[in-house]
Amino acid sequence: MRTLTATHASRGFSDLLDAVENGETVRISRAGHVVAELRPVTPTTGRALREALARTPGMDDAFEDDITAATALLTTDEGDPWRDA
Repeated sequence: MRTLTATHASRGFSDLLDAVENGETVRISRAGHVVAELRPVTPTTGRALREALARTPGMDDAFEDDITAATALLTTDEGDPWRDA
């Protein structure tokens, strides 16, 4: 893994993105301290999301009722209260 200064990274940003796109992880330093790390994005799929959600515990009844009540408040058409003032 290579480390670039922020100045060098900004001057060669396109080349930096090419390197990351090709699988390289690059650290960016400023004033001698590493402040960022650029790495390729891990692709995600709908299948991965469904699997993650399947491992997540469901909502309890009280929380589900709160969500339903809050959603009802958002979808109720009460008109514009500022127009009637």
